[in-house]
Parts: sequence; C-alpha cells; structure tokens
Amino acid sequence: MTRRRFLTITASLVASPAAAFTEWRGQALGARARILIDHPDSAEIAAEALAEIARLEAIFSLCTESALTRLNRDGRLAAPPFELLECLALCGSVHAATGGLFDPTIQPLWALYAEGYSAGQPPRAEQIARVLERCGWAGLSFDAQEVRLAPGMALTLNGVAQGCIADRVSALLQARGLRHVLVDTGELRAPGPRADGAPWPVTLARGGHLGLAHGGLASSSALGTLFDAAGQVGHILSPLTGLPAVPRWKLVTVTAPGAGLADALSTAACLMESEAQIARALSRFEGARLAHLA
Repeated sequence: MTRRRFLTITASLVASPAAAFTEWRGQALGARARILIDHPDSAEIAAEALAEIARLEAIFSLCTESALTRLNRDGRLAAPPFELLECLALCGSVHAATGGLFDPTIQPLWALYAEGYSAGQPPRAEQIARVLERCGWAGLSFDAQEVRLAPGMALTLNGVAQGCIADRVSALLQARGLRHVLVDTGELRAPGPRADGAPWPVTLARGGHLGLAHGGLASSSALGTLFDAAGQVGHILSPLTGLPAVPRWKLVTVTAPGAGLADALSTAACLMESEAQIARALSRFEGARLAHLA
C-alpha cells in the first residue's frame, strides 16, 4: 500500500463543553498519520483506532509479514481472517462488473514491471505474456476454511485495501458513538457530515472540490504512481493486455456506500475507454457514482 502519503482521522461532537480534544501525530500504515478527536474519551478512542489499523495492516500489507504475504508465499492460507474474505468477495463483485479489468491477481505482473524498471530494463512483450499466464481471477478460490492460489499466482490488494481499512476504522468510531467522522487513509469514508451539518470538504489532487457527507470516496490516476523516471509508465496495469493504463484520464473520482468499493471502482475505471463504460460498471452497484473525471 504505497500510494498513501498520510492518514488522517477527524471526529467531533456537535457540542460538548466536557469534551477533551486530542490530537495525535505519528506513523500508521507506513505513512504520516494524524488523528483529531473531540470526545470525552478521545485518548482511549485514538488508541483503539491505531490498534485497529495495526490489526488490519497485519492482514492486507504487502510490505510486512501479513496474512496476504503468507498467502502469496505459500499459495494457501488456512483459517483466513474474515476481513480478508470480505475484501476478496468485494474484489470478485468488482471483477465481474468491470469485465475483468479489476483483478488483484496481477501481482506477478506488477512485480515484473517494478523489477524491470528498477534494473533499467522494461519488460519485453514475451515476458509480459508469460507472466499473464500466472494471473487470472479463476485461479483463486476461497471460503471460510482456506484461500487457495494456483501455482505461481500472487495477490495485491493495493487497489482496494486502503478503502477497506477506512471502512473498518469508520465502523469502529461509529460503534463508539461518533457520527461526525472523516477517515482518510488515502481514500475517504464519512459515516456522517461535520458537526455543523455541512459536508466534509474534499480537495482533489488534480484540482476540483467536492463535499462528502456520507459514504466513501476514492480517486485513482493512471500516472498516480510511476515505474519510470520519465513519468510515462503508470502503476495501474491491465489484467487483459498486461500493459499500463493509457492515461486518458488525469483523475477518476468515485463515490460509493463504502470506501473499499469506491477504491476498487476508481482503480478499474482508469483502464476504461469511455465515460459511458465507467457509468455502466458503476450502475451495477447501488449508490456508486462518478463524482469527478478529468
């Protein structure tokens, strides 16, 4: 999960003279983090949020020892965490709705590009074709007992996990009685508006402003993270062709009931050829809409 530059949680009461305002700064999910909470139990709630983030990173991260790295290493994972199963079910739904454009099994392809460009040798067409043989959603199976990968396969959840973590942290804060919350893990989740009733203001990375009062919001860009120094080869790869997304869109922003769903849909949308194609995919999910396209 390398696209994130910082993590922010903002939560407040409508009005509470007894509230103790807490601001915490540090590291979470491998990035700068800031938590602002206005609540009588703010210190305790901030600690709970950080513990939840650490627990989820131990499931989804590709950078540390996690459930996901063990699955990729061993090709199977017994007694998988519920959160991983939930995320994989979401991935399957978005995979079907996007005609296969969203596919977490492209990790071997991503590794090929990353290793090739790091060595100054972009992958050749024949290398891409060979690696694509190790990708494909049909090679993944999962149930409550086990997640299984076909030989040579590996998963990346970088196009969905940030949003799923935002959803989970938001749910934790809601359970503690906080409704006026904005969780920003690189993707956004708001169970409710600001304490004054106004939407949370969102400034998009490449210009534009939106308001978010309920649900999730995610933005993706074909050139948001780059493999090459020249800035021409982006990190979003097509599982159908093995090639990087054509940068026809500078930024795609999607809102949906959950940040995980918005995250996956915005990622897939970067591989789509028209606004109409994006709209068709989003129409498969109640409450999902294209909020910004530039």
